[in-house]
Amino acid sequence: ISNAYRLKELFNEFWDFKDKEEAAAYLSYWCDLVKESKIFPFMEAAKTIQAHWFGIVSYTETNLNNGVLEGINSKIQLAKKRARGYRNIDNYINMIYFIAGKLKFDYPLYST
Repeated sequence: ISNAYRLKELFNEFWDFKDKEEAAAYLSYWCDLVKESKIFPFMEAAKTIQAHWFGIVSYTETNLNNGVLEGINSKIQLAKKRARGYRNIDNYINMIYFIAGKLKFDYPLYST
């Protein structure tokens, strides 16, 4: 358990790096430690990290991720489920723009 906790804490230090080369070197070092530890869940995590190496290391410089895109996609999928189908693709595309575009409308006021 102590080795697993140590590996977890060492991985958290990765997010403090701002230089891409230093971050890549540290992450490589961390992956080597994981291989030596032979802790299966960490070994699976290291494989995933290596599969997405470029994006993870690039994050240290840009601080960009795809969270916003995932949120927009979630809204689009919800609209699709709510509608249970559209008569044509143009209506579906318009609904996507309406939901994901954060459009603001000033509706005219009317009196009764």
